[in-house]
Amino acid sequence: MNNQSNIKVGFESDLWDIANKLRAQGNVEAYEYRKVVIGLIFLKYISDAFNFQYEKLVAEGDGDEEDRDYYTAENIFFVPKEARWENIAANAHTPEIGKIIDDAMNIIEKDNASLKGVLPKNYASPELDKKVLGDVVDLFTNIHMHDMNEEKDILGRTYEYFIEKFASIEGKDGGEYYTPPSIVRLIVEILKPYKGRVYDPACGSGGMFVQSAKFIKEHSGNIADISIYGQEKTIDTWKMAKMNLIIRGIDGDFGTHPANTLLDDLHPTVKMDYIMANPPFNVKDWGLASVANDVRWKYGTPPNSNANYAWIQHMISHLAPDGKIGLVMANGSLSTNQSGEGDIRKNIIEADLVEGIIALPTNLFYSVTLPACLWFVTKNKKQKGKTVFIDARKVGELIDRKHRVFSNEDIKSITKVFEDFQNGTLEDEKGFCAVVETAEIAKQDYMLTPGRYVGIEDQEDDGEPFEEKMGRLTSELSEMFARSHELEAEIKERLGAIGFDIE
Repeated sequence: MNNQSNIKVGFESDLWDIANKLRAQGNVEAYEYRKVVIGLIFLKYISDAFNFQYEKLVAEGDGDEEDRDYYTAENIFFVPKEARWENIAANAHTPEIGKIIDDAMNIIEKDNASLKGVLPKNYASPELDKKVLGDVVDLFTNIHMHDMNEEKDILGRTYEYFIEKFASIEGKDGGEYYTPPSIVRLIVEILKPYKGRVYDPACGSGGMFVQSAKFIKEHSGNIADISIYGQEKTIDTWKMAKMNLIIRGIDGDFGTHPANTLLDDLHPTVKMDYIMANPPFNVKDWGLASVANDVRWKYGTPPNSNANYAWIQHMISHLAPDGKIGLVMANGSLSTNQSGEGDIRKNIIEADLVEGIIALPTNLFYSVTLPACLWFVTKNKKQKGKTVFIDARKVGELIDRKHRVFSNEDIKSITKVFEDFQNGTLEDEKGFCAVVETAEIAKQDYMLTPGRYVGIEDQEDDGEPFEEKMGRLTSELSEMFARSHELEAEIKERLGAIGFDIE
């Protein structure tokens, strides 16, 4: 059995740096390499979980270490000898390593029905450099913990971290399966999914579910008190989500196959207590014709030119009597009046379903630069006839030139605004938050843009008299204009010198 030394907490970034160098050396596209690495992390997880139980049974001395029942009783996948990590590690630098891993995946799927069709089997592909593959196997061979719970956490964190890094590299494509954790955490902290059915109709790699499980654990709850439902249309992402939950020890119903939620709802009759989602924004030609008369369009038929209100209404249709939704949506959904979308929004507002709207800052997502927002839709709201608006566009911190995150304090601050609103104790803060009655929203033509309601924060008086300030600013502006004329003349002169005159 593997007795490698423990890897220290916080090792993920070093591990990624090494793995990414291997990818570059092998000239493997990030998309293909993601499938390779994510599959290996999962294989390592189930093999180590098996080994932990195996060693425990060996120590007991009753000869039960190869008895499948002693693993399934502990919710551990049984791993046949040929598929165990020690066999893969021993053959890491043989020409057959790709086939050995593919065979291991097939054997495990055959022996564990819940994994059928989930595990990647592309390791024998001629395009995959076998030296690079062997080096990656070596890399993960060294991830080993002696405690089962710690092992689950280490590999779960590694899996999550690698998904995030691949999403960053893949940009727009990566955003299709990944929502940054700080946004997910904010949604989870506001909804507080302690007990009931939790649903994500565009679940990507399953991040909403992982954060829900963390929330329950941090608040001393029981993960068995929630039932998870998800749906995802892309097969590789569907597989990622299922593996992500299995690594975390979470059961979930993702349907028997990947499918487009708007056109093929795999959970049509299930009412959900919590719905959390980051559906694709502004999808055109999404297939309305095939579902034009669907019962989900209670508040108006969404246009085929944009699926935003199809997603919103799909989620509302799945709400239990006290159900709550937290979803990421393009800012355009807050104010559009095109193709009947304004009427749909009006009907949803008049049904007293919109509990809160949060305007988000830029650079939170890997996939889009469009301004985005969070919708919180609730049946049986505590504050009837009222909506809380939060302008969080200035909240968050840049972790590099392109990416911003919400800190723990940011999340606590925004969550407290929601809690105070629900408790009826929130006081408006100009430029940040406001409680608004539905009648006022109606006066604003049912627009939901937070800036309309929170106003502009008061600026501190810097003590400079108005006349002096205007004199100084106009003088500075005059200097800028003069400098711009100088630059214009210089550019014309230089272009003229090479035969390009500008009148």
